[in-house]
Amino acid sequence: MRIALTCDPELPVPPQFYGGIERVVDMLARRLVARGHDLTLFAHPSSQCAVPKRAWPGASSLSRFDTVRNAGELARAIAGQRFDIIHSFSRLAYLAPLLPRAIPKLMTYQREISPRTTGLAQRLSRGTLQFSAISEHMVRHVRHIGAWHIVPNGVPSETYTLREQIPVDAPLVFLGRVEEIKGPHLAIAAARLAGRRLVIAGNLAAEHRAWFEAHVALHLHDGDIDYVGPVDDRQKNQLLGGAAALLMPILWEEPFGIVMAEAMACGTPVIGFGRGAVPEVVEHGRTGYVVDTVEEMAAAVAELERIERAACRQRVETFYSEDAVTDRYLEIYEAMIAGRGSRAAA
Repeated sequence: MRIALTCDPELPVPPQFYGGIERVVDMLARRLVARGHDLTLFAHPSSQCAVPKRAWPGASSLSRFDTVRNAGELARAIAGQRFDIIHSFSRLAYLAPLLPRAIPKLMTYQREISPRTTGLAQRLSRGTLQFSAISEHMVRHVRHIGAWHIVPNGVPSETYTLREQIPVDAPLVFLGRVEEIKGPHLAIAAARLAGRRLVIAGNLAAEHRAWFEAHVALHLHDGDIDYVGPVDDRQKNQLLGGAAALLMPILWEEPFGIVMAEAMACGTPVIGFGRGAVPEVVEHGRTGYVVDTVEEMAAAVAELERIERAACRQRVETFYSEDAVTDRYLEIYEAMIAGRGSRAAA
């Protein structure tokens, strides 16, 4: 199968630190090539993913000029090579020149979905465009537009080591962008109520520095709250694997939250607020707990001994591993390509 796979131009594939979408694209691209498929990845010029690549000429998805340049680059590549399918993890606008063409196109959403934009693209594509999203929560308002598939994000299993036994005083962990909507300040409050140590890790953007100083930094001198900054894959494996639980007190409707799969791959339960896709990813009482308040989060910490860490890893291998995700996308590709043949014969 000849596949054109696209990713946004802002970050390389894979990223060094933050970049959940780029990690998923890296994993999928490498797995597809390992299975013998002919793939070209359209991505940031500095991408190190070990597959054939073409660099985007435009650096910003928010720039109209760069969007036009990238859409043109993709259109020229498709015209010059014989691809069986285009799978886009980048902006829908990059597919605009290709929408009327017969080649099957799969648009994967990892962020908010616009009914207006998807509806227009679906009409222009004349049935050659289908959509996928990473959680059921994302698509409840667009299910009526075209064909939708749910394929959750995944993690490369070999990157994460199952730790079935951890010390009784293992810390709790918060891992993610250090900003208000991610809830690190609420993780601090929950850890304090539970009487447990908390390690905070993740990127701190300049625009969130003032909030960090006011709501997180003042707790870092007490000895039981640590901030260790961004972590790479090796550090993440050690941090999550040695944790009693990952705290996920999100204050927004997060579409997936790949860190939950990363934690469970290490055998680490997740305690998260019941927003976004958290109730879909966390099997309450088996791989963690879905709660609504800081007080409930703290109370759930006391119930962690009921969770079998091996069950967390098993859930990842079943639903969120590189093989599970690749298998699902290949099923979609094959069905779409077969549908193209049916349309041509009609």
